[in-house]
Amino acid sequence: MTKKSRRRKQNNFNRLPIFIGGGLLLLVAFLLLGFGKKDEADANAQPAAEESSYSVTPNEVNFAVPELSLENVEGGTESLVDYRDKVVLLNNWATWCPPCKAEIPTLVEYYEAHKDEGFVIIGVEAGEPQAEVLNFVKAAEITYPIWIDLKNASLRAFGTGGLPNSFVIDRKGTVRLAWVGEINRATLEKYVTPIIAEN
Repeated sequence: MTKKSRRRKQNNFNRLPIFIGGGLLLLVAFLLLGFGKKDEADANAQPAAEESSYSVTPNEVNFAVPELSLENVEGGTESLVDYRDKVVLLNNWATWCPPCKAEIPTLVEYYEAHKDEGFVIIGVEAGEPQAEVLNFVKAAEITYPIWIDLKNASLRAFGTGGLPNSFVIDRKGTVRLAWVGEINRATLEKYVTPIIAEN
């Protein structure tokens, strides 16, 4: 082997770590960029999936509907007895309660879809004055009946305190479902719609 070829071989050998190191750096950069984009996409997609799928699950219960009469948001007096021929979803809520406000569009949509089937939602606002509730109802475009409960009579009658909470009453006056927390449309369709369909 000549001196010139030995020197060329030695130079190539000296460059080998540089090539390997450069290749490793490119590989690491590629992996980091790839995973970074995937993580970013997952982070952007995850909240929407969680938001659309989140819901409490109703519990099956069985007790007679309690007596409850309250003033509605227009100033008239109503009673649960007035709705005995309908399936009633009674929803205790408050204007200051974030999960209460978050589920209102879902409740409105479900009510509008089933109101012609002998179904009604009664929203019982816990503790705020009539004028304030009326302004909220108009702004939120709530289409189902709203009652005013300044003394928390509904919460006491149904034996609950957390908001929002809901109870489904069948046409015979039996409370069939109960839950505390925000519910989504799919869960309403799964649990409440079959009760609406009953004769």
